[in-house]
Amino acid sequence: MKNSDIHIRDPFILNENGVYYMFGTRGRDFGMRTGGFDVYVGTDLENWSEPRQVFDSEKAGMNAASNWAPEVHKYRGAYYLFATFAQENGNRGTYVLRADRPDGEFLPVSKKALTPEDWWSLDGTLYVDKKGDPWLVFCHEHVQILNGTVCAVKLSEDLSAPVGEPRLLFAGHNAYGRIPDPERRYVTDGPFLFRGKNDRLYMIWSTGMYGAYYQCLAVSDNGEIDGNWLQLPPLFTKDGGHGMIFSDADGKLRLTLHRPNSQPNERPVFFHLEDTDECLFISDKNSKKTENRNG
Repeated sequence: MKNSDIHIRDPFILNENGVYYMFGTRGRDFGMRTGGFDVYVGTDLENWSEPRQVFDSEKAGMNAASNWAPEVHKYRGAYYLFATFAQENGNRGTYVLRADRPDGEFLPVSKKALTPEDWWSLDGTLYVDKKGDPWLVFCHEHVQILNGTVCAVKLSEDLSAPVGEPRLLFAGHNAYGRIPDPERRYVTDGPFLFRGKNDRLYMIWSTGMYGAYYQCLAVSDNGEIDGNWLQLPPLFTKDGGHGMIFSDADGKLRLTLHRPNSQPNERPVFFHLEDTDECLFISDKNSKKTENRNG
């Protein structure tokens, strides 16, 4: 299969010694009971295997509503899948699943969400700080609080439960170039953290601006999760987002996201990314810096 054949949202790549495992939200019936998650396996970021199911949410009793945004992280010798499902009370939340292999089968680590029970939350991602402590970074949804936020909560060592209360990192109205309006709704989607050059800690996240889906960029002023998050010019403005950053088999920095942000046309796309010591930019294949807003 080619990227153009794969109908997913929220692509996520795990690179295991030059073998790429791609996960994502099933595009068909997005927002409905999609039944779980698949993996596509390849070696060149263009040609992929047929999808193989890595989690059956119907079998696990987790197919009541949302099956969104799977991310697979290797942590302490095992593989952990973070994804959004409906909680028992109907609110969305981030759950964590575990497997011994990147291609599954994944099983829930705990019966409860890692996010607050009374919140509508989504798009949790794993971040491990300099001390080795794991954190969940996630979005508190605009559908509940109007001005969506990005929050972080420390996790237990085995990732099975939150430790303490969530802390606010920033809100949707903080997006670069946005003039806040207290009456407007602001989306926050898809946070992902990346440690760049000069020990800079970046976060990419997504929101809707000027009629399109944007891949936004922020940086912590102290290089850690508890810093002040400064918003930088967006990486991509041409109706694509919910991305993540990874290193390819040649050690080159890559960005993947879905584009466009409309059904049934969403597909995974890939870009070369340049770290200039001060910022991240989408680059051409020769790593020549281009205007970061062009994509």
